[in-house]
Amino acid sequence: MELVYKGKTKDVYKLKDGNYMLKFKDDVTGENGVFDPGANTVGLSIEGAGKAGLKLTTFFFNKMNEKGIPTHFVNSDIENNTMTVLPASLFGNGVEVICRYRAVGSFLKRYGMYAEEGQKLDAYVEVTLKDDDKNDPLITDEALEMLHIMTKEEYKVLVELTKEIGAVVKEELAKKDLELYDIKFEFGRVGEDNHIALIDEISGGNMRAFKGNEYIEPLKLEQLMLN
Repeated sequence: MELVYKGKTKDVYKLKDGNYMLKFKDDVTGENGVFDPGANTVGLSIEGAGKAGLKLTTFFFNKMNEKGIPTHFVNSDIENNTMTVLPASLFGNGVEVICRYRAVGSFLKRYGMYAEEGQKLDAYVEVTLKDDDKNDPLITDEALEMLHIMTKEEYKVLVELTKEIGAVVKEELAKKDLELYDIKFEFGRVGEDNHIALIDEISGGNMRAFKGNEYIEPLKLEQLMLN
C-alpha cells in the first residue's frame, strides 16, 4: 500500500490490485476554529468527524449505486475509517461542483447586491477549479473546453449528474426534516470508457444542512441521518 496523496480531510493510498483506499481523518475545513464546507484550509479537528463522514458517504454512495448513478465506490471499512474506490482520472487538477438550493456562503458574498440571504435557488450549479492559492475560482464551460480540462458535452453530463445526485441527497435529508442548502461534489473519469462518475465523498463536511433555522454540524448530521 503506497501513500500517494495527503489531503485536507483524507489521505489516499494505492492498493496492489490497482484500486485506491481513502483514509478519512478528523480534520474539517474552516477558518479560525469555525467549520465552513466552502473553506480551502483545515480550520479545526473534530473527534469522530472522519468516521461520521465515512458512514454518511457509504450510505449515500450505496444509494447512488442502487439508482444506477455512476460512482467510484467499491466498499468501506467503517472501523478503520477507510473506503476502497476505483481509480479515477481528474479533470485537469480537479474541479469542484456546487449545487445550491439557498443563497448562502460564497454565492451570497458574490451576489448579495441581488440576492437575499437564504432565498431559494433552483438547484443552481457552479463549477470551480481546485486551486487553494486562488481560492477555487469559478470557471465557465467555455473556459473549461478552451483550457482542455473537459469538453462541453462532459460539462453537460457533469451538471445533469450534479442535479440528479443533489436531488437524492435533498430527498433523503427531507425524510429527517432537514433542508439541504448547498452541497459540493467531485467527479472524475472512471473505467475503460472514461465515463463520468461521482468520486470522493458525500458527507456533512461538504454540505450545509439546516433543521428550521438551526445549522446542523457534520457529526450531528450523521447521527440524525443514520440513527
